[in-house]
Amino acid sequence: MPTIIRDPRSRRYQALGTGLAIAIYFFLLAPLLVAIPMAFGPTNSLTFPPSDYSLDLFRIFFNSPSWLGPLSESIKVAFAAMSIAMLAGVPAGYWIARHEFIGKGLISGVIMSPLIVPHIVIALGLFLYFSYVRIGGTTLSIVLGHVMVTLPFVVLMIVAGVNKLDRNLEFGAELMGAGPIRMFLTVVIPQLVPSLVAAAFIAFLGSFDEVAISWFLAGPNTITLPIKMYNDLQWELSPVLAAISAMLTAISLLVSIVAIALRRGTSVDL
Repeated sequence: MPTIIRDPRSRRYQALGTGLAIAIYFFLLAPLLVAIPMAFGPTNSLTFPPSDYSLDLFRIFFNSPSWLGPLSESIKVAFAAMSIAMLAGVPAGYWIARHEFIGKGLISGVIMSPLIVPHIVIALGLFLYFSYVRIGGTTLSIVLGHVMVTLPFVVLMIVAGVNKLDRNLEFGAELMGAGPIRMFLTVVIPQLVPSLVAAAFIAFLGSFDEVAISWFLAGPNTITLPIKMYNDLQWELSPVLAAISAMLTAISLLVSIVAIALRRGTSVDL
């Protein structure tokens, strides 16, 4: 068996790359190491490290109508945006993955464009358009805006899931007399459950955390939780923000772990 001789320089470069990666990850995670302990601190100030530890900030949040109202609005908007994105994105992703048609590249590019275009640009365009059609400042406008930016993630997840399916099962169902819709509902959908769950989680979380589009499209009665947090950060700097940040971080981490576990080993090919 031949002996592998490693260049000492390659080992140094590898060690340097590893150290640089660790430093970058630490830099990105450092704010969390500060914010999370502050969530368990006193209720009268934001201090790090906290002088004492308690759950008072979480109690204030869950007992305050001024916070629960935006939370309810965010959940309502996120659930509606997720539902619409799933209804539109699942068949679109399947069609893109399974069929070749004229303009496929163009249509795929249009669907994926919100991943590239800055959200502030999308928000401004939606604000002007929805103001023209007189639905600006409503929950409907926020939901439609969130659908635009969550739909690409749903399509990507579905395309990735469909690419892993055995196409012979679909051919077999059609040969046995199943129509396209029946075949899709009885053969494809059951096999796509992991992709569907992951796509729904990502769409819900993406809508729930959206700030720029919500800021442009929200009205006095449609304030979402991220907008409320941004307003308090500007004018009040409430310690409750630390508790909310800790909860959102925990939810985001949980959703990410679930999505990664469900989508492990999946490839995307548009």
